[in-house]
Amino acid sequence: MIPRRRFFLPCQIALLTVSILNPFSSAAQPIVDEPTLPEVVVEPKTDKVPKGEAKKDESSESTGTVSSTPRRRASSSQFNLPQSFPNLSQLQFGQTGEFGESTGILRSQGSLFDSPVAGSITTRHQIIEKQAPDMFHAIQNEVGVLMQSTAAGQASPFVRGLTGQQVLILVDGIRLNNSITRRGPNQYFNTIDPGMVDHIEVLRGQGSVLWGSDAMGGAINVVTRGPDTHYGTVHGDYSSGEFTQYYNTSNSSPYGRMNVEGWVDNMGVFTGGSFQNVRDLDTGHAFGRQPGTNYQQWAGDIKFNFLLDQWQMLTFSLQHFQQDDLPRSDRFPGFPGDLNGSNSLGGARFFDPQQRDLAYIRYQALEPIAAIDALTVTASYNRQRENQRRGVPTTRFQETDVETLGLSAVAVKDLDWVGKWTSGFDWYYDDVDSPFGGTASGPIVPDDAWYQRIGAFLNWDVALTERLDAVAGVRYENINTHGTPVVAGTPVFIEPNYHDWVSQIGLVYELNPCLHLVGSVSEGFRAPNLDDLMANNPNVLQQGQSVPSLDLVPERSINYEVGIKSNYHRLRTQAFVFWTDLQNNIVSIVTAPDTFASANQDSFVQGFEMDGEYLLQDGWSLYGNFWYTYGINRVTDSPLSRVPPTQGILGLRWRDRRSRNYCQVYTWAVRRQDRLEQVRDITDERIPAGGTPGYATLNMRMGRSFGCYDQHRVSLSLENITDKAYLVHGSGVFGTGATARVGYQWVY
Repeated sequence: MIPRRRFFLPCQIALLTVSILNPFSSAAQPIVDEPTLPEVVVEPKTDKVPKGEAKKDESSESTGTVSSTPRRRASSSQFNLPQSFPNLSQLQFGQTGEFGESTGILRSQGSLFDSPVAGSITTRHQIIEKQAPDMFHAIQNEVGVLMQSTAAGQASPFVRGLTGQQVLILVDGIRLNNSITRRGPNQYFNTIDPGMVDHIEVLRGQGSVLWGSDAMGGAINVVTRGPDTHYGTVHGDYSSGEFTQYYNTSNSSPYGRMNVEGWVDNMGVFTGGSFQNVRDLDTGHAFGRQPGTNYQQWAGDIKFNFLLDQWQMLTFSLQHFQQDDLPRSDRFPGFPGDLNGSNSLGGARFFDPQQRDLAYIRYQALEPIAAIDALTVTASYNRQRENQRRGVPTTRFQETDVETLGLSAVAVKDLDWVGKWTSGFDWYYDDVDSPFGGTASGPIVPDDAWYQRIGAFLNWDVALTERLDAVAGVRYENINTHGTPVVAGTPVFIEPNYHDWVSQIGLVYELNPCLHLVGSVSEGFRAPNLDDLMANNPNVLQQGQSVPSLDLVPERSINYEVGIKSNYHRLRTQAFVFWTDLQNNIVSIVTAPDTFASANQDSFVQGFEMDGEYLLQDGWSLYGNFWYTYGINRVTDSPLSRVPPTQGILGLRWRDRRSRNYCQVYTWAVRRQDRLEQVRDITDERIPAGGTPGYATLNMRMGRSFGCYDQHRVSLSLENITDKAYLVHGSGVFGTGATARVGYQWVY
């Protein structure tokens, strides 16, 4: 029985706001004669205003006067949005503008349509429409990506059935993965504030050649926002900002963020901060509110861009993110999977704090020397700290603090008919501090362990014929580590070294200007990290403890895929068939009662992915995706652990010509997953007996902008309107019940 008051609140909010948000009203229709913001046109770099020269104010162009004061410009969240329905050629990897040549996930600028990869780009406009308070919601329902949440406030993306150490996550091209990233689902993707995100690039099935170890299932690059360099240098000084506020009725959680940005002379700044207070989640079925799903988080970031001259730019960025009192939801008293009551208050587990800090300085130059068209050099410092404590009050804690230094350089050279060459190197060094106390058995990873990786790559993009393009690349990677794990009560010093070559080749054949046939073969490589080799971790497996495995060898993968991409005026689609051969795949095995170790066992993953959008009339479109994944351990002939079930979305949406007003309704359908791995899935309290049931949810989103230059926007999302009980496969948090998320955004 659905409690009447729980479902009545979202409906009541919807009725009260429908007159404002109704996209069919005449007020929401495009008005040709209404004032609009000037369009940004990327001009040749020779037209840039040299340092120290006055910048002409466009509003004064007819009189020839020069502006002497900064102009107020609409926030970049409004100004640089793509048109309502960007086609695949308009979706570009990397940052926009002259200095974005090597910042994207492909290490050189290019469009989604012209590349041979299976990928997707989630734009800032899509993130705004989703009213995403965290990265879980920002990328949810993306084709080929399953978002799993072991605890509220945590998110682990599964890409083509793989997650954890086998999917590389980057922030502005800097590794978020480090040497203690766990093999299974982990929380680190949610330590990014979506309010600072410009767009999210997803590369499925490859990435090791360009980014190194770990990118076997794929890579995700989160590109953050910054001051608008092009606007500041071409159109003149400006200042702007925005305030965003969301409220979710299912967990009574407000999310608020304030951003300020501007440009003066040859320096720009973007800065912002956010806060979120989350209470227990209303799951919308007989279980009611799920305990252990409440926490607090706050974040802040600042980015400076300095134009040294018209060809060189220096970027300095600082990011901080912290969560406090974050319970592990599936280890909290009252979790439905805790049938025997073992999760007493004494066994409750909390991340307090969960913290991420990133600082980097980046130098970008156009044609610094004759042999280089574009150069990017980045030095970074990344810190990830997690303190896991047990009990109420705390009886023991285990802290892991990893500081990572990084240095990378990428150079691009276009040699005309010979093709474009991209080369570079990267170096990362992890230093681990692992104190512990109370009654904790010891550090999870040995204190003062370290892990160093260094690699170099070369990538070649060339047109073989008028219709056929090729991309080929090669990388060498060398990894060293050092530590003293405790094995069966005895400290054992180890310092293994791993190294390997990986390569890839991809082809794009133009069947016609709007239809491309693509295919690729790409190798992947992942060396065992500190968590694989040295961890004594009682916090991951409910059924026991993982122990060090000193004899592991690196994982390798070979990914084969064929796809077709269409980019017609009204129809944009992608469809891929893939096969990934996992050689020496690192999996969990039982070595003793309540004890798990790791071992190398050959496996494979195969599947099918498709997504698309068909434009109808008057701003309407039909969109959706569908994907299927199948994975097998060749040694045990058992399904791979936590392989996502078959699923997809289908929706109908309307947007006006500038994406100011929108409305969409969609359904998310997921098939039952009863193909379970015999060691972990069968005994995992997060997976119901017999498998995770299938489900389908009905959802709606709408938004309306108004005021001078559309400075105000109100929005409403209704999720799981039918109050369907569901659980994402492998998650420790149940799905949201019938809920409303309301939002307001003010740009100034």
